This record gives sequence, C-alpha cells and structure tokens, in this order.
Amino acid sequence: MTVRRTILGAALGLVASVWLVGAPAPAKAQDDVTVYAAASLKNALDAITAKWQAETGNRPKISYAASSALAKQIENGAPADIFMSADLDWMDYLAQRKLIKADSRRNLLGNRIVLVTSKDSGIGAIKIGPGFPLAQALGTDGRLAMGEVNSVPAGKYGKAALEALGVWPTVSSRIAQADSVRAALLLVSRGEAPLGIVYQTDAAADTGVRIVDAFPENTHPPIIYPVALTASSKSADAAALLAYLDGAAARPLFEKQGFTVLAR
Repeated sequence: MTVRRTILGAALGLVASVWLVGAPAPAKAQDDVTVYAAASLKNALDAITAKWQAETGNRPKISYAASSALAKQIENGAPADIFMSADLDWMDYLAQRKLIKADSRRNLLGNRIVLVTSKDSGIGAIKIGPGFPLAQALGTDGRLAMGEVNSVPAGKYGKAALEALGVWPTVSSRIAQADSVRAALLLVSRGEAPLGIVYQTDAAADTGVRIVDAFPENTHPPIIYPVALTASSKSADAAALLAYLDGAAARPLFEKQGFTVLAR
C-alpha cells in the first residue's frame, strides 16, 4: 500500500510539474478598440465595424453621443482610442490640450443640415431662404427641435444658418434643445416637435420623418467630420481600424447613409 501511494504521489507530482512548466500559456486576448463617435455616425459606423469584425475577428466598443459630451469625457480621462467628431471645433478642443495624436488626424466626411417634420405631419412645402416663415410653420405652440445650440455641432450649424437667413430672432424662444442630434430627431419622429433641424444622414436613417428642405450650404460653416487617435490610445488595433475607416471598404457604407467622403 505504501509503495502504491508513493508511486501515485510521484505520478501526480510529475503531472503537476508538466502543467506548470510545460503547458502552453493561454492565447493573448486581442486588443479592444474603443471608439467615441458623434451620434449621427451610428448607422454608418455600426455597419462598417460589423464588416471590420467579420474580416478581422475584432469587435470595437463604440460610444455614441454629442461630440461635445464625448470630447469632455476624453478630457476627463475616458479610455477612448479613436475620436470621431461632427465638427472641427471639438477636435480642435482636444488638439489644443494635446489629447489626440496630431499626425493621425484627418478630415473624413461631409454632411448637410435639413429641416424635417414627422412623416404624417400636415406641414406642407417650405422653401428655405432669407426670411422664410419658420415661426408660422411651427404653429401657435410648436417648438423647433435642435441639438443644444452652443455645444452640439448640429445645433451650432442650425443656429448659424437661421441667423444667416434672418429668422433666428423669430424662433429663438421656441427651441427644444436636445443633448444630441439623434435626440432632436426623435422629438420630431415622435411628433413631440413639429419641425427640427438635423443632419441629412439622420433624416435618411429614420422612416418616421421626412425632409422639408435642405439649408443652403453657404449659410453655415462647412460640416466636416474629423477623426483621430487619442493621445492615450494603447490599442495595437486602433491605427488599423482608423485606416479602415478611411479606406475603400468603408467608403460605400458611409455614402449609403448620405455622407460625403472627403478626398485628400
């Protein structure tokens, strides 16, 4: 019995030794890429990153919100690898604080802003131009849904356009300001606001709204979506994903949603 126990103990010790010394180490997990992206990019970016995942096996983590909110989160230490803004101002904000890798920055996309109403709205044709009757179209109690006009890019573009057209004073007290352009879109889609100003791409993504008219591009600053790696990015896959977003595979998926892919 003693001999059998000794042999068994020696065998178990040998197995343990092989497991600890000779067993292969577990495979290293792939680096996660975290993307902070303007809310208006959701449909296009979901499709592109699904394609990226199918090709590479990597699944990026994406947070969508207003560019202003995302930039502030990055400033406060949020662990983003890639920032995709709906305007130049918030990318500049991070660049001034050395929170992006400057050599990775590029202007990726263009867009337009449009006036929308709900699909079943009784609001008819409205031609956007100097002094156009926006206040009258809102009715007695209606409000104009927009992104927050001092921080959310779509709201800033919308306010600039209304000021250029001379109608801001007639509606400035009747704005339903939302924390992102998608939130403004939802107010219109649900019929909670008779009219709203959103990106053309947002209107195309929501079957509950219809476009009344597009704002002339000379009434507001150019709508440009820049993208960059953050200064704190440590993911080995982040640069590869950034190149993919700027490449041939992503282009048709951006264009399908109505974005203009900017040539460089």
